[in-house]
Amino acid sequence: MSFLRRRSAPTPAGPDFDVLAMDPGDWPGNLGAGLLPAPDGTCQGVFLRYDLFGGRGPAMIIGNLPEGSPARDLEDDEVPFEVAQLLAALGNDEHVTVVESEDTPVMHEDNLLIVKRIKCSESRISCAQFDRSDGVLVTIASWDRPITDDLYALLKPLPAELFQQG
Repeated sequence: MSFLRRRSAPTPAGPDFDVLAMDPGDWPGNLGAGLLPAPDGTCQGVFLRYDLFGGRGPAMIIGNLPEGSPARDLEDDEVPFEVAQLLAALGNDEHVTVVESEDTPVMHEDNLLIVKRIKCSESRISCAQFDRSDGVLVTIASWDRPITDDLYALLKPLPAELFQQG
């Protein structure tokens, strides 16, 4: 996959990796993006929040976390960072844990992804993760909507300009 590569720019203005998500122009509703900065200024992850509920909260969060990101370090039953962000954005302070996970093969264009489907104690959350060839972990957390195999066809790299400051 040609888009699964690290960016090489003299002074990166955003993440130093391509962010795989749904293009905001292809998706109705509002989009918010957040960067996870490290103390040294490097980007430790990007998450995109898709609000489809007309300002009443997000329907989906897609995260891209590179190797070494502290947000990837989880306890056995701890939910992924994106699930925690989704719950916080919805104002849901219920303690949610991971109860089960299952690996499933999924095709994305001409490539096979091994998708880890994560079942949470809150049944309205759907969560799926897969590793890209450059070591970036992509996590999709959805509220009250199942994550179907059709969703993976919508994932594409977003333009670097989306993450530039200025």
